[in-house]
Amino acid sequence: MQLELDDPYVVVYKQIHAVVDDEGKQVELLEHSNCYGGSAWAQYHYSKGPLITSARNIGNWFRYMIRPGKVDLDLVSSKKSAGIESVLVKGNEVEVTYAGLGGGGVGATLSRAKAGDVLRYDVSECGGGRVARGTLVLPRRERLIIGVDDTDSKTTGATWTLIHNIAGKVDRPEARYISHSLVQLFPVPTKTQNCVSTVVEFACLPGKAEGMLADFKALLRKYSVSDQTGMVAFRDFDPSCLMAYAERCKHERVRYEDALDAARENGVQILMNGQGLIGALAALPFCAQPDKSVVPGIL
Repeated sequence: MQLELDDPYVVVYKQIHAVVDDEGKQVELLEHSNCYGGSAWAQYHYSKGPLITSARNIGNWFRYMIRPGKVDLDLVSSKKSAGIESVLVKGNEVEVTYAGLGGGGVGATLSRAKAGDVLRYDVSECGGGRVARGTLVLPRRERLIIGVDDTDSKTTGATWTLIHNIAGKVDRPEARYISHSLVQLFPVPTKTQNCVSTVVEFACLPGKAEGMLADFKALLRKYSVSDQTGMVAFRDFDPSCLMAYAERCKHERVRYEDALDAARENGVQILMNGQGLIGALAALPFCAQPDKSVVPGIL
């Protein structure tokens, strides 16, 4: 049998999403890569662009924090071979224009245009020595963060595994599962074993997250083996307002009443109100920080 490649010079991204703050002044571009090496090359070059305020990756998710606008890129072979020329927030849509030379032009066009959840695209010819451009139209999304703690017992389960499996099961086009972090907390006497809570992140279409949240909660109720499970949701671009509370939970035992106060003051939705609420709330600001979140507060 003779082997053939469908498209030998295109590696299509799995998904691309644009998460936007309420005022449309910050955009986080989330690219789910099919080829880590190619995306690492792109991250190096893209991060030099004037619209990019920060760039990082968590596994195969490459994340660019962007100040919306339009710039002229002075592309230079081998030094600055690709970049993001413009990011424009237009109502419920976000237009992102990529540009690149050679292989960077392939990435700027077909590799991204054919990614999941792209609404429309307009691309130029790519490859060789020419500059290629591709404009993607993405649905505007908002960040939804879910924190959970206390789902297991001394003999059964682990919270982080259950939450990952639930998040994967409820993933859908209107609410995409993006990241998962384990959060090490202060080892209180009532802990099951390691005193770790879990936070997961979704990129949601505006007003379309309720079905996912209901399914998430139903699965959590079904499979949790604890009667003290806590589940909370935070619907905003930046959860750092809860970091002071979270750091307390890493360094000392925190009262349930303090968790209730912190949730109310920061607009957190309480979906399950067992004692696990304390750790569930502390998990929220560590969203998408899996390397930092696992570090104990007291070594």
